Amino acid sequence: MFRDVSSCNTYDYGDAHYWDARYIQEGGSFDWYQRYSNLKPFLRHCFSLSSTILMVGCGNAVISEDMVKDGYEEIVNIDISSVAIDMMRKKHERLPQLKYLQMDVRDMSFFPDESFDGVIDKGTLDSLMCGTDAPISASQMLAEVCRLLKPGGTYMLITYGDPTVRMPHLSKPVYNWKITLYNIPRPGFHKPECSTSSKKSLLEPIPLTDKGLLPADWVMEDPDSHFIYVCRKVNDTNGDDIPPYRLNIDVS
Repeated sequence: MFRDVSSCNTYDYGDAHYWDARYIQEGGSFDWYQRYSNLKPFLRHCFSLSSTILMVGCGNAVISEDMVKDGYEEIVNIDISSVAIDMMRKKHERLPQLKYLQMDVRDMSFFPDESFDGVIDKGTLDSLMCGTDAPISASQMLAEVCRLLKPGGTYMLITYGDPTVRMPHLSKPVYNWKITLYNIPRPGFHKPECSTSSKKSLLEPIPLTDKGLLPADWVMEDPDSHFIYVCRKVNDTNGDDIPPYRLNIDVS
């Protein structure tokens, strides 16, 4: 079985009060799932340095700061927690490339249609899937993400959710996304020496079935690995002509 957080219900991760209390208690910085160093090959391939990027559910993560250090010019960060936004706004007040706004991803009407070249989601959809009214919240968020993307723009979702629980949400025809899937182990994971699986590059897309599911012979060596869904917004007239991303980058 593939791990999915959509069934968790211990906390309401879609509630601002929960996150405000958590950030007051914890403080500091914390990156969910993956750091920029691990995601860099994917991000650099999908987004140019001049892309206008929206980071949803930014929290107190340092990924946006790391992206700016690497040359990215404009990243708008939003979070439901006013505590997190105030904290990060003060921390990065001398970085004009970073903007911080308190906002619920289910209602981003502050932004006009087609405002961004890319949207990055590192655990935010997962958080909503742990909250109350999860399917409704997910639909509201994804509809807003689609609305804000420019034609040809990319929504990058980093998640625990495998295709059986994420593709029903992502593959709705109304979004008209071309979806390419990758899998990346958790930081610090080492492949067991006894592993008999064939050597494969992390940057090679997973060939999904016609139903958008994982192949029967696909092996997930790290049960706590993360899936990366690269969802490109395409026009009806040319969507079928766009091949999936193939990252020809050698990483150790």
